[in-house]
Amino acid sequence: MGIKKKLGLGLASAALGLSLVGGGTYAYFSDQEVTNNTFAAGTLDLSTSEANIIDLDSMKPGDTVIREFSLSNIGNLDMSEILLNTKYSVTDVKGDNTGDFGEQIELSFLINDTKDYTVVYETTLAELSEESLNLVKANVIDPEVDGHGAGLEAGDSNLFAVKFEFVDSGEPQNQYQGDSINLKWIFNAKQQTDE
Repeated sequence: MGIKKKLGLGLASAALGLSLVGGGTYAYFSDQEVTNNTFAAGTLDLSTSEANIIDLDSMKPGDTVIREFSLSNIGNLDMSEILLNTKYSVTDVKGDNTGDFGEQIELSFLINDTKDYTVVYETTLAELSEESLNLVKANVIDPEVDGHGAGLEAGDSNLFAVKFEFVDSGEPQNQYQGDSINLKWIFNAKQQTDE
């Protein structure tokens, strides 16, 4: 057998082997599974029971008024902080104010323990406007959420009250007669840090 025949048989054997290997790779089992996935961001949605919480009229020094309202977490994420930002402006009817009318209004944040109120935080309107009040840290919002830590759990509400007092300084306060305060409260919620 000549060298050409040996080479030809070698090439033919190699081609046959490759075709068997190639043909064998098509004979296997396979399976496929498709999943449809969704990624959605959670929501923080804080709601109040009243759009107009405070509407006080004809107050005189020494008068107090209590207003109740609730904050509700209608989103699907727990809230660890609820910050209260206060802004107000005074309308000085006679233009004779020598002091800030907001310093004359004392606020007491209350929670209702059974049939009696407990004061949990006190300040003046003027002081409250200087920095945010964390309602959770001040214990205005219940300090525990079903053992999950402090805050307002998704789907829960918290009822509390605020007592407004026109402080009687014991001195004439005639400069505040007829004056009014336009008060704006902004509640900012922050989610739990472990979520």
